[in-house]
Amino acid sequence: MTPLPRPDWALDMTDLHVHGAPSLLPRHGDDRATVAAERRQGFRTVVLKAHEGSTAERAALAGDDVYGGIVLNSPVGGANPDAVEVAARLGGRVVWMPTVSSRTHKAGASSPELSVHQGFELGPVDVVEHGRLRPEWYDVLDAVATHDLLLASGHLSAEETVVLFTEARRRGVRRLLVNHPKMAFLHWNDTAAKELRELEAHLELGILPDLLGTPEHASLTLTANYPSALLAFGGDLGHAHHPGPADAVTPWLHRLEHHVGPRAAAAIMTTTTRSLLLP
Repeated sequence: MTPLPRPDWALDMTDLHVHGAPSLLPRHGDDRATVAAERRQGFRTVVLKAHEGSTAERAALAGDDVYGGIVLNSPVGGANPDAVEVAARLGGRVVWMPTVSSRTHKAGASSPELSVHQGFELGPVDVVEHGRLRPEWYDVLDAVATHDLLLASGHLSAEETVVLFTEARRRGVRRLLVNHPKMAFLHWNDTAAKELRELEAHLELGILPDLLGTPEHASLTLTANYPSALLAFGGDLGHAHHPGPADAVTPWLHRLEHHVGPRAAAAIMTTTTRSLLLP
């Protein structure tokens, strides 16, 4: 079968969610190979993510228009504003809330969509308690606001994300992204969707979630009810046991175009996503 050609509009794209080696999980390649694979698919700007901690330093070595950030899992101390400060000063642009350390991740660890993390466990990090953000996170949000970073929800549930993002807005955070919101273990719901839309939070469309989940939980279903101006792209590719960019990107781009049309698809993949990352 002849492979699909990449859509004509799919140039100078941005990917906010890419995994490379070194990692405690199996990856397709190291950071440079990962960036090169993305560039071959039309991505100009790439953000490296690692559940183990910071990628700010790694991004600085991986080439032009490559950015990193920090995941606030247990290895960096969870709610650690100093870690955020250092990552930002080293050029990091994204702060991800706990992923493998989140209580929601741990509660849903047996879910099929979390099969990529099997055998990889980290200590727990608490974020929300009795419906309120735990106070140790206030300084983290202040650091995010000071450096105008993108705050990403990690593996918090939809309800936890609403609590977090509401407080983040109060403290001056301008850039908000909900990671793979339709993954079943995160309990997406209409109430959270309404509240997040009112907060002008962006939702992440991704390739790996659509490969792992059922059609009902595909990220592309978000295009039916959420403004396209608040949709951004984070492919979440890199796991060695699942397709890489060469196989996965072009078919997914065609599905995106089918859902929203070429003009909106181009905006999501280029200007909207890039402007969410950079000042």
